[in-house]
Amino acid sequence: MRSTTPRAALRRAAGTLAAAGLLAAGSLALSAPARAAGPVMGFGGPAETALYPYPASGGPRQASVAITVDNLSRDEAHGRFEGAYTVTFDLGGIAGVADAAFDAEGGAECEITGTTGVCRGAGLAPGTNPLPELRVSAAAGSEEGDSGTIRITGTASGATFAPFTTRVGIGGPDLVMERAPLEQELRPGRTQPFPLAFANHGTRAADGVVLTLMYTRGIEFTERYENCVYSEDDAGQGVPVWTTALCSVEGSYEAGAVYELAEPLVLRATPRAYRDTLVYRINEAGPAPRGAEGAPGARSAPGARGNVLTLKEAPAVRSSDLDPRDNQQEIDFRTANTADFAAYGDTAAGRPGSTVGADIGFRNDGPAWIGDLRSGEPVATVDFTVPEGASVTAWPTGCRGVAADGEYREEQAGAPRYVCDTSMAVREDADLALHFDLKIVEAVTGASGVVEVRNTRSRDPLLPFDPDRSNNTASLVLNAPGTGDPDAAASGSTSGSAGGSGDGGSGGGTADGGSASTGSASTGSTSAGSGSTGSSGPAPQKSGTGGRLAATGTGAASAAGAAAALLLAGGLLYWATGRRATR
Repeated sequence: MRSTTPRAALRRAAGTLAAAGLLAAGSLALSAPARAAGPVMGFGGPAETALYPYPASGGPRQASVAITVDNLSRDEAHGRFEGAYTVTFDLGGIAGVADAAFDAEGGAECEITGTTGVCRGAGLAPGTNPLPELRVSAAAGSEEGDSGTIRITGTASGATFAPFTTRVGIGGPDLVMERAPLEQELRPGRTQPFPLAFANHGTRAADGVVLTLMYTRGIEFTERYENCVYSEDDAGQGVPVWTTALCSVEGSYEAGAVYELAEPLVLRATPRAYRDTLVYRINEAGPAPRGAEGAPGARSAPGARGNVLTLKEAPAVRSSDLDPRDNQQEIDFRTANTADFAAYGDTAAGRPGSTVGADIGFRNDGPAWIGDLRSGEPVATVDFTVPEGASVTAWPTGCRGVAADGEYREEQAGAPRYVCDTSMAVREDADLALHFDLKIVEAVTGASGVVEVRNTRSRDPLLPFDPDRSNNTASLVLNAPGTGDPDAAASGSTSGSAGGSGDGGSGGGTADGGSASTGSASTGSTSAGSGSTGSSGPAPQKSGTGGRLAATGTGAASAAGAAAALLLAGGLLYWATGRRATR
């Protein structure tokens, strides 16, 4: 099973957006340490956190300041810092403005004495390491507009930390996204208006807003706008899965008012739609919003010139939800559509003792793309039974050898059967090619192995989205009758396919899921075909490490969520802003 869920994948996409300054300028900050000997550590967290004013009655609302210790090592295998570390929070800057306390949960032991908070821990993995959240609330006697800073420093023997500062202020806008009344049962080609609206339940106006629209590849908006930047993100799947539109709209959005689009957007189910998701979110733009041009791993472009997305004040307040976590809404769509997963096999010939290569797999002949972004489960499994007289010596990363009955097998080489799971997304034009090397132990004329694309549950093999089951199986044939004397053949496979789809046995693919030119597969090939870019399928390996197939652009769906993981009960993009206020 994949340990990365769509929720986690989309969190990664959201983190990419936030780190690039795409949600709203200043919503997320990162410390940047200078060059230093030994491991280098930084801090991550919100640049600013707004608090509700101290109430006339009852207790004040809390908000969290989520700080991470960031091990900037790029070596995931050997970059872990094993030593002890201390992180110090100087809370003197918020004295009289906010009260603070640490949550009990987190990767370190934290306590506050006076105006100093100290967290102690040991071991920092490469990447982000969360500390217990600092819970802050308005202090008694504080007033609207008061603010202060928290300075965070770190020390460790043999490591260097860059200091980090975050601001806490009293009052601010509280943008609440309303849920749009959308039809969720669709048919390909159907359009519907999308009347987006949001309210400001805060204590001051928002100075410009950024509207984020994030949608999977089966749905789209019929218009693109000049004040929006559009990017595609694979959410860790190797092929574009999410499109994100970041639309900056200038103006002052007053507290207590509700705003809506001047003209509703139009949402359309494309011919490839099947199971799709739309996420929409509103944020204050901040003083200097930036575009998406620098988003890592995303291809970005501005919208069409001439069309400008605009907002207007609604005539009446239609929402009374004061929870600031409601900046975001998300909707799932089900489209009456199908996909056709067509298995293909191969033929090869060789004398005993030689090694031959074979390319097997399946194509999605569409029309729908298939993604299990909510569950994070693989879409399908390729189940390969090895032909008689052959022993597998190399297989793709992500495939695992099993016993003949499908049960666990410790020794991976020479297994009688291999199962290869896809990722959680397969494009409508995907070609998943898997290269195996097989040693001919005994020359058996016409030895045939089965290639089946099926549900991941072997006891329930039918693919629910694929009504054409006639092409879900194919054959890998070794030393087929009429191929000539196998003793005359050197190592390597012959070109062509066997069974199933009937053509394209060694089809390659491009990195974005389009088909590449096909070619015969050589014994030493690490890709599906000589015409591929090398990304059409996982490379074979000698020892086998298990795991999941890495690419779905050419057949199996690393990003992410995008922009874009996926999806989030508490808010897909909101986690990065550090403004998770609670009652």
